[in-house]
Amino acid sequence: MIRPATAADVPALVRLVYDLADYEKARDQCALTEEQLRTALFGPAPALFAHVAVDDSDGTVLGGAIWFLNFSTWDGVHGIYLEDLYVTPAARGRGLGKALLIELARVAVERGYSRVAWSVLDWNTPSIDFYRAIGAQQQEQWLGYRLSGSALTRLAKA
Repeated sequence: MIRPATAADVPALVRLVYDLADYEKARDQCALTEEQLRTALFGPAPALFAHVAVDDSDGTVLGGAIWFLNFSTWDGVHGIYLEDLYVTPAARGRGLGKALLIELARVAVERGYSRVAWSVLDWNTPSIDFYRAIGAQQQEQWLGYRLSGSALTRLAKA
């Protein structure tokens, strides 16, 4: 079953984020706390959203999609940026990742958003193959950039 996340899902979502960081060989870069995620998802002005895949029999969270809105100035409407999509290894192969993406596509279409976008590491062949199989197109002309840490601080002080 796929449903919007609730505050009770926050510990499971944080666990999924750390599991994803392990999978991406970057756990040392992950510092998310339950309080941070709870505030981002359910605070006074939430700008982050999440859906979870749960086991119908006992409600265990087996996967999740954490996302936020972006905006296309060319289309003149919002889109969804999928920050994290993760399904536990034991639950893979059951269609949960696809079900989470189907739900995000439904949200986008229902709300008049123009796209669902995300990034994937270039070595993550299983995910790349999965994304291609559902019709996603790689944006080869665009390069991702990030400003963070000391570079962000230096620029802010300029």
